Amino acid sequence: MEGLIGIIIIIVIAFIAISVFLSFVPIGLWISAIAAGVNVGIFSLVGMRLRRVAPKKVINPLVKAHKAGLDISTNQLESHYLAGGNVDRVVDALIAAQRADISLTFERCAAIDLAGRDVLEAVQMSVNPKVIETPFIAGVAMDGIEVKAKARITVRANIERLVGGAGEDTIVARVGEGIVSTIGSSERHTNVLENPDMISQTVLGKGLDSGTAFEILSIDIADVDIGKNIGADLQTEQAVADKNIAQAKAEERRAMAVAKEQEMKAQVEEMKAKVVEAESEVPLAMAQALREGNLGVGDYFNLKNIESDTDMRNSIKDMGKGQNHSTDRN
Repeated sequence: MEGLIGIIIIIVIAFIAISVFLSFVPIGLWISAIAAGVNVGIFSLVGMRLRRVAPKKVINPLVKAHKAGLDISTNQLESHYLAGGNVDRVVDALIAAQRADISLTFERCAAIDLAGRDVLEAVQMSVNPKVIETPFIAGVAMDGIEVKAKARITVRANIERLVGGAGEDTIVARVGEGIVSTIGSSERHTNVLENPDMISQTVLGKGLDSGTAFEILSIDIADVDIGKNIGADLQTEQAVADKNIAQAKAEERRAMAVAKEQEMKAQVEEMKAKVVEAESEVPLAMAQALREGNLGVGDYFNLKNIESDTDMRNSIKDMGKGQNHSTDRN
């Protein structure tokens, strides 16, 4: 009984040891590589495990490259993997470039991949150009009419400028700038409507793809629409602003006139007060003159008679004016 238990324990230990060995040493991957004609040693695969490199991520692309006739070493793929690159995508890009007769080395392909660009898509775009469609871009012609244009830009990836070259957003921005300047330099909006190819010809002549990762093959105007009458709107807004300014100035002058009128009324009241004050001093002066003997009693009554006679004459004159007005009305 004890011998049977010992045998079972030995079998379990052997099974665990074989499982650990097979998980650490990829025997199946090594056999697949040898069957594909890729000369890779078993100890190289163990070394990849020790260097924390997934052997499958390196060996499978290596087999693919070997079948495609590419001269790529294990060290190149392993170093690219350790640098954080996508080994499988780099190999696919090299195979696609070879089939399309595009000159592309492993070092440049790896650099493009590490730069964050999809190198396989770039190679495919070199063979099959991509069409970038811009949104409606608005420009204002010299006659003040807004014109909106939508363009389709056919671009091809430039492998030599993929590292450090500007992307699609720069292409769209430069084309939009060219469309706006072309519309703005047109004397009338009808010129743009009659010859929309004028926009594409002008924009293409500016070399907008310089410094970018693409080569512009063509710029085609897909649609042209008429927008607002910007010139008329600006003139209307200016007229409204001028009217508001004129109203403000008129209100300012009216307020100044009202203030001046109130000031004159205050001055009139002030002068009346002075007259009343002066008239109030006349009886006092006459009393003083009577006391001092400068004015006789007879003289005082003669003055009163003259004032009464003057008041009577004024009353008669006012009555005559009233009768004349009544006659005129009849």
